Amino acid sequence: MSLMTLLPFIVLIGAMFLMTRSAKKKQQAAAQMRDHMTPGTGVRTIGGMYATVKEIGDDTVTLEVAPGVHAIYAKNAIGAVLEDAEYNRIVHGIDDEPQSDTPVVPDDASSLTEAPKTDLTKDEAEAPKLDLGKKDETPQDEAPKGDEPKDGKADGEAGAK
Repeated sequence: MSLMTLLPFIVLIGAMFLMTRSAKKKQQAAAQMRDHMTPGTGVRTIGGMYATVKEIGDDTVTLEVAPGVHAIYAKNAIGAVLEDAEYNRIVHGIDDEPQSDTPVVPDDASSLTEAPKTDLTKDEAEAPKLDLGKKDETPQDEAPKGDEPKDGKADGEAGAK
């Protein structure tokens, strides 16, 4: 047999070896992470639920999913063991980091301009009229002359302009 016919099989076996090796490393890292769980630790399950560890068994873990509500899960269902600060930030909205004195910059410039604020709850009659620069062609004191339209045609008359 030639080397060219065996080469695809050799590459395939090598790729399978590398994939199983990386999968084993991930499994070992996950098992090591689960071994660091202690009662009171915040965790996230693989389903995305956040809970607090209450008891740890050989293959199971008892989680407090709400105050006074306990559920038993398989250890393999724990997706991540969280640090206290991260768990409190996500679950309770408590931020342990001190707030900086840096001012918050708005996403747009609307808060930087001094535009008059209008009350949207008022009726239109009470709302101020905006002048858009368009002037009336006819003064208010003077009515249009006659009942004729501007184009000189009566209603219903057809014709080209």
